[in-house]
Amino acid sequence: MTESINNFINGKWVQAMSGKRFPSLNPADSRDVIARVADSDVRDVNAAVKAARLAFPSWSNLPAPKRGEMLYRAAEIMVKRKKVLGTLVTREMGKILPEGLGDVQEAIDMTYYMAGEGRRLCGETVPSELPNKDAKSMRVPMGVCGLITPWNFPIAIPSWKITPALIAGNTVVFKPAEETPVCATRFVEILEEAGVPHGVINLVHGFGETVGDPLVRHPDVDAIAFTGSNEVGSQIAGICGSLQKHFMMETGGKNPIIIMDDADMDLAIEGALWGGFGTSGQRCTAASRLIVHKKVCDRLIKQFKKRAACLIVGNGQEQKTQMGPMVNEAQYQKALNYIDIGKKEGARLILGGKGTKRGNCAYGNFIEPTIFVDVTPAMRIAREEIFGPVVSILKVNNLREAIKIANDISFGLSAAIYSRDVNKTAVFERDMDAGLIYINASTIGAEIQLPFGGTKKTGLGPRDAGGRGGALDHYTKWKVIYRDFSGHLQKAQID
Repeated sequence: MTESINNFINGKWVQAMSGKRFPSLNPADSRDVIARVADSDVRDVNAAVKAARLAFPSWSNLPAPKRGEMLYRAAEIMVKRKKVLGTLVTREMGKILPEGLGDVQEAIDMTYYMAGEGRRLCGETVPSELPNKDAKSMRVPMGVCGLITPWNFPIAIPSWKITPALIAGNTVVFKPAEETPVCATRFVEILEEAGVPHGVINLVHGFGETVGDPLVRHPDVDAIAFTGSNEVGSQIAGICGSLQKHFMMETGGKNPIIIMDDADMDLAIEGALWGGFGTSGQRCTAASRLIVHKKVCDRLIKQFKKRAACLIVGNGQEQKTQMGPMVNEAQYQKALNYIDIGKKEGARLILGGKGTKRGNCAYGNFIEPTIFVDVTPAMRIAREEIFGPVVSILKVNNLREAIKIANDISFGLSAAIYSRDVNKTAVFERDMDAGLIYINASTIGAEIQLPFGGTKKTGLGPRDAGGRGGALDHYTKWKVIYRDFSGHLQKAQID
């Protein structure tokens, strides 16, 4: 019997007020209906925000180490359920099982990390310019936070947003991607089991127009965090700006791997395969551009094509599978449309380029690993995010030209270089305009203890994950406190 997935509002699992439901389908096999999910609207959003607002005073006043203890328990539960959760990620989102398990591990790591931040919500104590006076700053929570997450990391990215929001003392209304509602539900169930009080975490399922938009516009929501498309992120940023509402977004990338003539070629090809075809290219950090020195370009193309042609495409739950499906029909068609654009622009297709409906791929959204060569920097396939298993190869004369091409786009999330020359990698590290820099590693592999995000149209506001400049900068505001114990009026800056 197909499971029914409900909203979680004020500590209760409830149906959407509309009474409607929508299906969550396995992208590897559309016959597999995973669940029927609450199809919510503004009424459900209003109820969730009200619950979060009422829960805020008691939650924010609970000592942060106590909040951390609940997150620690949640992480322990996830450790015990890692295989079950990872299998669910694979079934609902489509990525292969090792990646599904990695998705869960990242959520475990983030939850442990943020649990520890309950004892490190640091401010500053500084000397006052006046005698008998203290001066300090401290972090305080924002209030009610609306969190909107994507489908490609359906447990990891919710953990990036929910756990720092909670440890900082905020309450949350969580709107997950409609493609992966069951994964989101399991994560919230774990927080409930770990003891997070009623109203502190609220989950509202549904679509952007009917749930996301009213959540962003709600006058009782103090801050919004969004990961998704650049188009939607820009719309949300405009709304939040007009409402003077705190906002952070991470929206995409068009990430390069530069391969120099002195690179370890085998290592570079491994990195290019992982970056280009891991998660079927459905990562904001995917390496969709290979920028290769002319001396080794022909050799790289030959070996890269040979290795990519051997990748086994299929259902991610099968052990032999190396690349799964696109998440839905819309993403499938988008990638195929970009492949057509590449052909029309004059790029030469040397591998893949079409969907596959053979064997165990008959009922899913599968696209073959696809490689274009003779790509120029002005082509759309070299400039726009495809979010599919499509890699463009560009040939360059030197490092300066490679960095110029790499930087000459709207995004600046992740970038990598393969070179044995420490001076070349130092120049790349200095001159590459991206938030994440990798040297002799692929564009994939961020760790939770440092901020995650990029430059230009990749993002706006503070960044996800940990470290200075990370998520806690979004989920807290600064309060400065002066205490004068001199017993008489002292006028600062006045003799």
